[in-house]
Amino acid sequence: MEEIPSFLQYLIVAFLLLMSALFSGLTLGLMGLSSYELKRKAELGDADADKVYKIRKRGNLLLTALLLGNVAVNAVLSIFLGSLTSGVLAAVIATGLIVIFGEIIPQAIFSRFALKLGARFALAVRVLLFVLYPVIAPIAFALDKILGEELPTIYSKKELIKLIEEHEDAGDSEIDEDEERILKGALTFSEKLVKDVMTPETVIESYSINQKIDKNFIKKVKSSGFSRLPIFDSDNEEIVGILHVIDLIGLDGEEKKHIKDMPLSKPEFINENEALDDALNKFLKSHKHLFIVKNEFGTVTGVLSLEDIVEEILEQEIVDERDKHEDLREFARLHSNT
Repeated sequence: MEEIPSFLQYLIVAFLLLMSALFSGLTLGLMGLSSYELKRKAELGDADADKVYKIRKRGNLLLTALLLGNVAVNAVLSIFLGSLTSGVLAAVIATGLIVIFGEIIPQAIFSRFALKLGARFALAVRVLLFVLYPVIAPIAFALDKILGEELPTIYSKKELIKLIEEHEDAGDSEIDEDEERILKGALTFSEKLVKDVMTPETVIESYSINQKIDKNFIKKVKSSGFSRLPIFDSDNEEIVGILHVIDLIGLDGEEKKHIKDMPLSKPEFINENEALDDALNKFLKSHKHLFIVKNEFGTVTGVLSLEDIVEEILEQEIVDERDKHEDLREFARLHSNT
């Protein structure tokens, strides 16, 4: 070491500190990035993620190369620092410089800008992987066999909802308040049952098949706001059809008709304990807009419309100018308590 001028030794120490910082920062930054997340971003056109994913996808190979480089640099750095000082002072100086400038500062920086900095040094890392490949490949192969592939991060519904809330609250997020509400509704509506969102039997408009279509009936139907009406048999025990209010257009109540003279669609039934996502699939398959809800004993307890499910997904009541009450379930509850 005596042949090397002092100023050159200091330059070598500074260079080794820089390399130690680079290895340390890259280790934390790159290994802290999920390869699955990088792949997803790369497929969506993120150029930085594409660069980083190419070196990050073989995690054990990358980790071995970075740690080997970091250990080698720190070992050489300690030797050079020992040539400048001796004894306890050398150990203290070496430890302090490596910890502060070779570990803490670079890791703090790379932890915040891992993707951007990783993309900037991607080419240099690929060169390092190529140079060290004969040494690191067997180690990485053994780790792959022992530990297996990296596991993707799987979020629960509650975690996804929390992520959506955090994204909406962030100032630079593309998710707005309406999208947040809809996404949360879509993630939670399958946890609800038909009976949680149906219109209760106590407030639905239903009629006997022998009901006369007179002026009072037409007026009452128009004021109800319903577009489809369940029709019972002559004994008012079983629902035998659904009357579409649109079919009453043109009638003035003077035709002396009864509901049994009108075209009725076949009723579809659903159990009140079915999940809403199953109910939605049934709506899509049957091309119906209204189901009659029954309990486990076969008793009619209400009706479920496609609109009811959409409202749960949107987490907002769909109210038009014909609706007399914003929430019929709440109206039924209040009505039952009076």
